[in-house]
Amino acid sequence: MANCPVRYAGFWMRFWAYLLDLIVVGSIERLLINPLFRMLDISLTEFNIFAPISIASAVIFYLYFVLMTKYFRQTLGKMVFGLKVIDIKNDQLTWGTILFREWIGRFISATIIVGYLIVAFLPKKQGLHDLFTDTTVIHVER
Repeated sequence: MANCPVRYAGFWMRFWAYLLDLIVVGSIERLLINPLFRMLDISLTEFNIFAPISIASAVIFYLYFVLMTKYFRQTLGKMVFGLKVIDIKNDQLTWGTILFREWIGRFISATIIVGYLIVAFLPKKQGLHDLFTDTTVIHVER
């Protein structure tokens, strides 16, 4: 990586990767959660923040992003688009960094929509959750 310049991933690349990840997460939920809930006769139609389906969906969502980022530094969406999460300071992604970035940071960025939009304007293409954790997303050579 020292010989080639770092190419930061911009808003649109990250956006498309995230949409693909949402399809993956939704598919995992439909394949695992829905049959299990039907078998246990747990409602799939109750939608509030404390409904079992809402909690299970949130767990799948966050586990997907946390575990994929920790072990591969990429989600499936990022893999398809040739993107990877890096730590700007030392290239090691600790559990603390990943948990904050993918859980708390993502919640903050989603709550304050501009948290994602600033990716388009910052030099290292960082979202609010990246700024909090000194991370960014780069293009990788395939």
